[in-house]
Amino acid sequence: MTTSIDHSSARSLPWTAWPTAPSSDACLDLDVLQRHLAVTRRKHKAGQHLFHAGQPFRALHLIHSGSFKTSGLTDDGRERVTAFKMRGELIGVDSIGLGSYACDAVALEDSESWELPYPAVMKAAAHIPGLQEQIHAALAAEIRCDRSWMLLLSTLAAEPRVAAFLIDMAARQARMGYSAKHFILRMSRLDIASFLAIKHETVSRALSHLADRHFISVQRREVRVLDAQGLREMAVAA
Repeated sequence: MTTSIDHSSARSLPWTAWPTAPSSDACLDLDVLQRHLAVTRRKHKAGQHLFHAGQPFRALHLIHSGSFKTSGLTDDGRERVTAFKMRGELIGVDSIGLGSYACDAVALEDSESWELPYPAVMKAAAHIPGLQEQIHAALAAEIRCDRSWMLLLSTLAAEPRVAAFLIDMAARQARMGYSAKHFILRMSRLDIASFLAIKHETVSRALSHLADRHFISVQRREVRVLDAQGLREMAVAA
């Protein structure tokens, strides 16, 4: 159910690459797409791979519903979560120009994606208003997110990283038209820890501390933002 939108929880965060207001740009018409290229709708169970790193790159994937994580392997063979992708976002843009996918993509919940064959989708973009702009926007957002999170992870302590992560999640919920004050974390604590480059136990302690300070309330994966300003101030603390 769609709830009220609160944009204030993300407006001041420069590393939030996603717009805080709902956007129709990501809502492509499947019928229009299918007139220009063969679009395959795929359903994925939680934990199912959309693609594996090293698999031949043949398509971009638009998330129609649900959410995914992308990850790669570190030099010592450990998984490192690199991004969380939500409805209306493209997966696979980081593999453009490569012969194979650069990462793994796994559904965090029951999800649906639209497979857009490449390079056919780029040729179709010339005929579909807004498609080329969306692809360019997705590429730009990838660059902004990577740069901003790299800076954040190199300058902030563990607890501000968790606060920043929650603010980013809130902003993206708002972008989809949902409440920025009440949302479900579809990813595990372990995935969050991997993404933020901190320990699993540190994520749990940080969430508990933020709750003790009445910035949030948290029950398992359900988060309520009680003090957006306090959370923002924590998120930008050095």
